[in-house]
Amino acid sequence: MIERITARALLLLLSATLVLPLRSAEPAKRDSVPALWSDAGQAAGTNCVRPIAPGPIDGRVAFLTAAMLEKNHYLRLPFDSALSSRFFDTYLDTLDPQHMHFTQGDIAEFEHYRTNLNRLTLGEGRVADVRPACEIYNRFFERLSQRTAYAEKLLNTEKFTFDSNERIVLNRKGQPFPQDLAAAKRIWRERLRFEYLQELLSKEAARKKKENMAAVKASGSTRTSLDSHPAGTPPAPGGAVASSTSTGTCPPGTILQMAAAAAKEQRSRLPLQSPKEAAQWKPAPAAAPGAAGAQAGPTPSAEAAAPLRAAGPAPRKTEAEEIVATLNHRYHRNLRFFEDWNNEDVLQIYLTALAHVYDPHSDYLGRQQLEGFAMQMNLSLFGIGAELTLSDDGYCTIRRLLPGGPAIKSNKLKENDRVVAVAQGDQAPVDIVDLSLNKAVQLIRGPKGTEVRLTIIPAGGSDADRRVISLVRDEIPLEEQAAKAKLIELPDFEGRKLRLGVIDLPSFYSTFDPVNTKDKPEQKSTTVDVARLLKKLKQEKVEGVVLDLRHNGGGSLEEAIKLTGLFIKTGPVVQIKEVDGTIQEADDTDPSVLYDGPLIVLTSRGSASASEIVAGALQDYGRALIVGDRSTHGKGTVQSVNQLRPYMRMMDSSVTNDPGALKLTIKKFYRPSGASTQLRGVVPDIILPSLANESKDVGESALENPLAWDEIPSAKYDHLNRVDPYLAELRRRSAERVASDKEYSYVREDVQRFIKQQADKTVSLNEQARLKESEDQQARNKARDNERRARPEPSEKVYELTLKLADEPGLPAPVPWTNTAVAAASPHPATSAGASTNSVAAAGTPIPAEDPEDAAEPPAPAFDAPLLEAEHILVDYIGLTSKETVATAGR
Repeated sequence: MIERITARALLLLLSATLVLPLRSAEPAKRDSVPALWSDAGQAAGTNCVRPIAPGPIDGRVAFLTAAMLEKNHYLRLPFDSALSSRFFDTYLDTLDPQHMHFTQGDIAEFEHYRTNLNRLTLGEGRVADVRPACEIYNRFFERLSQRTAYAEKLLNTEKFTFDSNERIVLNRKGQPFPQDLAAAKRIWRERLRFEYLQELLSKEAARKKKENMAAVKASGSTRTSLDSHPAGTPPAPGGAVASSTSTGTCPPGTILQMAAAAAKEQRSRLPLQSPKEAAQWKPAPAAAPGAAGAQAGPTPSAEAAAPLRAAGPAPRKTEAEEIVATLNHRYHRNLRFFEDWNNEDVLQIYLTALAHVYDPHSDYLGRQQLEGFAMQMNLSLFGIGAELTLSDDGYCTIRRLLPGGPAIKSNKLKENDRVVAVAQGDQAPVDIVDLSLNKAVQLIRGPKGTEVRLTIIPAGGSDADRRVISLVRDEIPLEEQAAKAKLIELPDFEGRKLRLGVIDLPSFYSTFDPVNTKDKPEQKSTTVDVARLLKKLKQEKVEGVVLDLRHNGGGSLEEAIKLTGLFIKTGPVVQIKEVDGTIQEADDTDPSVLYDGPLIVLTSRGSASASEIVAGALQDYGRALIVGDRSTHGKGTVQSVNQLRPYMRMMDSSVTNDPGALKLTIKKFYRPSGASTQLRGVVPDIILPSLANESKDVGESALENPLAWDEIPSAKYDHLNRVDPYLAELRRRSAERVASDKEYSYVREDVQRFIKQQADKTVSLNEQARLKESEDQQARNKARDNERRARPEPSEKVYELTLKLADEPGLPAPVPWTNTAVAAASPHPATSAGASTNSVAAAGTPIPAEDPEDAAEPPAPAFDAPLLEAEHILVDYIGLTSKETVATAGR
């Protein structure tokens, strides 16, 4: 949750004597390894990358960030030696979360920094000494280079067999760092063997699919095209910090996507570990590296650009050769990602680690991250309007063209085209093959009205088919991330048409322009958009509404308050506690109520921040029935975005570079009843079974250094008592349905397997055992799909309503019944050219393309069990409140 505030007075007149690092008389012996900038770099193909050193203003930025954290953070924690020690550990874990790159010798060598980072950061003359950030990062890169060289050697010399009972611990978080380089190599070898087996299993699965297709064709069956979202993919090496960075956003963890990913387990890849991996899976808001700003990223000179790939067909490779080539390429691509880093990237990670010592929602935002933050709030970007992925062969591929963007309007680009070079206006093209996706995005995006020239290989073409296209960048509204609705029409027992409304709200967005961009974003308001949808639903005479906040990670505090006011008259929506103990009420002051009918709020462990304010307030008022996972995320803190530029100019008027901003936790919020949503979240009135309910790795409590739960006196508000009189009966009916519902029987089966897997914590490296596991999973999926296909077609009709359609008379055509329920697991967001890169695509691991062989059988309809049960509960609720018997037809 972000509170927008003006710049406050900051105590900048801090002074501290610079204390040199306390070094032991005999520093710890360092592992004998080749120098990064010579042998190791050459062996790994890094072209002798130079070590990173602090930039000219990095010291001032670090000092200012540390001073603001110490003086303005909600906790008012002094940056002392104890906090310095936590900072030291947090930075190491951010760089090496799986404890597989740094050795204990490395840690011992840097140990003299542990209790001195505070003195070095709050340095003499208000200039921090940030050399520790670069020194530690450079060692990480050295180890990563060594790992890449070692993996290449093993791939070229070792024969990989998987017939033993060997098992591997995949999650090494919390495990000791390897004793020395030899111990690290044993871990690297285990991990490489796992990755090799994954590729082997994937190829085996592909062969079986081809055999199935051949059998289907031989039997004369027809193929039905499959239009589905790809399954979840693990985070990849060097990935950007998670891009769900709208204000206060807390994206759901991996467990929320486990059910979808299980069906395609053979596609999974174990990623190389990266500095940002730790933050990727934390539901803490973080900075997106390829933000949508008004300025394009730096353009390398023509001399620095790598030559474009030579054309020509590659000879046919054996399966083993293909796996070796794939893994070699993946390791080198991961290394190249870090080769592209500069001092600003290192400072970003370093200062964010410092902020996370205070709490998981404070972040340092560099210029690009701040622009990305604004893009998330504004639902608008400037670029060409294309979603990009990075394939295993290193090509940036067009995944989708965004409606209304220059790319789709030009008719010059289409899906699966590969972009191999980018040029700004009349400048020389820069090769982007094998370039990290966030860097490629920085080259493609840029200010409105500027020209970008793309060298592309058309989909299905070869290198010989290259051509250059020219596009003029423009603003692309991200309509798909805005509020949307569905109208569901179904008969009751009397044959009467019963209409329900579902509003899907992915975030609380609003206009946000912290950097005063030249190209002003279009005005955005969540409340205005939801009001348009509600008015449309009321015009179509819906008798109940579901507000779906399952994938809503938060956003604007102001919008959360206003949106709650659409359903109540007046009164407090949230109470806010200042650091000095002062409590303020944020009230809805508009006495009008836009919708006064039966209301359900659907939540999940991914519902956070602003979502929890809305759900908690409507529950306290007794205005809405809350349905969902065991609890919401549990983020009950308020952040402010403080630009550093004004303070930097106070320190040194000669500084012209943009030093970024600090997103700082400054307050806590509480429900009208006085209970905080921090840590505990909002507990629904009716809890539905879910994989997320069984995971300890999801929610605020899974994050490092969360603020504690507490409560304050209740505010005065009107309790409407719309839910309590019917709650016992609604729970009883829901429990009966869930107990017999086929989809929830699948959820219960998945929960039992998940609990077993969590207890084991290891994965087999036996090929036959893994094949058996994969075959069992495929058999389960196939049986489930067959059962779903055999279900009778539901009698309901579903009409999808966008904001544009909300202003038009009548309803669109109903969607086909097979698509009436969209899978609850969110698909991975792709990366937009001109937008912020996401944690998967930016890292270099591709979002899996739709496999045409998956269409060998007609697709099974997707059923969103929580939403369907919420609809059932709403029908019961309508019936009970109106004292009429209303029931749904069989589904």
